[in-house]
Amino acid sequence: MREFTINQNDAGQRLDRFTGKAAPLLPEALLQKYIRIKRVKVNGRGSKRDVRLNAGDRVQMYINDEFFQVPTEENSWLRVNVPRVNVVYEDGNILLADKPAGVLCHAGEEGEWNTLISNIKAYLYKSGQWDPAAENSFSPALCNRIDRNTQGLVIAAKTAEALRVMDEKIRLREIDKYYLAAVHGRMSPPEGELSGFIFKDSVKNRVYVREKPEPGARTARTRYRTLRYKNGLSLLECELLTGRTHQIRAQLAAAGHPLVGDGKYGTDRADRSLGLTGQALCSYKLRFSFRGSSGALDYLSGREFRIPEPEFAVKLFGDSDM
Repeated sequence: MREFTINQNDAGQRLDRFTGKAAPLLPEALLQKYIRIKRVKVNGRGSKRDVRLNAGDRVQMYINDEFFQVPTEENSWLRVNVPRVNVVYEDGNILLADKPAGVLCHAGEEGEWNTLISNIKAYLYKSGQWDPAAENSFSPALCNRIDRNTQGLVIAAKTAEALRVMDEKIRLREIDKYYLAAVHGRMSPPEGELSGFIFKDSVKNRVYVREKPEPGARTARTRYRTLRYKNGLSLLECELLTGRTHQIRAQLAAAGHPLVGDGKYGTDRADRSLGLTGQALCSYKLRFSFRGSSGALDYLSGREFRIPEPEFAVKLFGDSDM
């Protein structure tokens, strides 16, 4: 139990607002429940959530200590009351999640806590698969990440060995990553490879495609093939041969075929009439093409995982039997 004495600067606040500030990691739904069942008291008595506090009031909170910690990326999962994780595959070592567009993989500079990794940690904790109190240093971690506004498959490691192996396999490019992208125009040739050099401007959070090497620019290669063409738009399957920031978006735009709905590299304003709410890009397929020993993850070698066609593909091109 923790007790707080309300001073002049705290006076006038609602009880639930003060409780949320005092216990910043307490989920909102749990906060309201604790007030309702009188685990939060004012002057020793239960109170309504909207009561206004006065200077000198004593607020007692019968709440676990961890909820009073300073919020960080490592502990923000505590704020997740009902985890939202679209599990595509799961075993004792890894979890494959279908990240919705609009969700961050990790907390950004704006300090958002409701991220993919926070929801995965909360899911594993609530399902009894992860006990942070029993670990010295390890916590579940993402092995790859995709842009906030991109839907698709993200790998999470549930053990330290799985994280080590996955990091190594990604470094050696032994995990094949495929995206679906809707772009303007018809690709010529319909199947091929985009290659060049990408320079990243960290200040603008934007990349630029160069034809020739220059200081700070890195090689970028994307293999593509056209799956469908309709109404001036093409649905492409893109395989990342390198993994640079905004690689697919920037290379397709530089080739004259920007992504539908891409506000940074495309013509987002003109695309709104198509009825989409974001950019038409989805990481829809992963293949584990391990070479040599993979330790505890040997059983994954050769396996492939995919998610159904994303909403934008169905809306723009119709149903498919992919």
